[in-house]
Amino acid sequence: MTTITDLYPSRGPAEVSVPRRDPVVWSAPGAAGPIPADLLAAFERDGFLTVDQLIGDDEVAVYRRELERLITDPEIRADERSVVEPRSEEIRSVFEVHRISEVFANLVHDERVVGRARQILGSDVYVHQSRINVKPGFGAGGFYWHSDFETWHAEDGLPNMRTVSVSIALTENHDTNGGLMIMPGSHRTFLGCAGATPEDNYRKSLQMQDAGTPSDEALTELAARHGIRLFTGRPGSATWFDCNCMHGSGDNITPFPRSNVFIVFNSVENPAVEPFAAPVRRPEFIGARDFTPVR
Repeated sequence: MTTITDLYPSRGPAEVSVPRRDPVVWSAPGAAGPIPADLLAAFERDGFLTVDQLIGDDEVAVYRRELERLITDPEIRADERSVVEPRSEEIRSVFEVHRISEVFANLVHDERVVGRARQILGSDVYVHQSRINVKPGFGAGGFYWHSDFETWHAEDGLPNMRTVSVSIALTENHDTNGGLMIMPGSHRTFLGCAGATPEDNYRKSLQMQDAGTPSDEALTELAARHGIRLFTGRPGSATWFDCNCMHGSGDNITPFPRSNVFIVFNSVENPAVEPFAAPVRRPEFIGARDFTPVR
């Protein structure tokens, strides 16, 4: 059996900070793709890029209708892939939407989406995770500061930072309704969090993250070094961000809902192995074990 070196230790007795040991952009310089060279360089520097209008208004309407269909379907609500807000008991997220919905499956295969993932990761890609996030007005909870890679490495077994996410807005993203915040440049440092991973941690973490949460001191230092960028935009805009970006979002206490579709692409050359810091794998609807390339 081949032993895979753990480049990014986490969930130990103490918090640790490790320099990134992987490229940010994996494709060769000048490789063809939909991202212009200057924006690709900005992605490498900052860990994210934005597209003001990835999909058009007519397409947004199609995805909004599908989102509403899913979150109002009693069978979907009862499915283990749905996460419900503990206070309002409204649906917060629905996972594996590219398997549940043909409409969202088509979005995953759209070259405007998957083509950018291939260009950043320098290979064919598969879907590690997909979901719709719903933040209705008046009290929808936020997502605390975290690095996705820390969880995907510790609990899903992704060996390297060769994974990229895209968040596509299906409603207006104001500066007041719980939008995405990222610390630019934070993707260059891996923060290994303190504390062991409880068994079935995913059941709690999907509603409120605990294991894998950085300390206030570490977050303060990162924010002082990198600052914080808040993303706003109209429906159809998109934000691509590296798997190791420190990011989060606040509660939505406004009347204005915020919904998005979130797709995580991983390189087929970086398939998941056994978790690096968890007693068991998370379910496949959260961390895929089907590495079939998106064509």
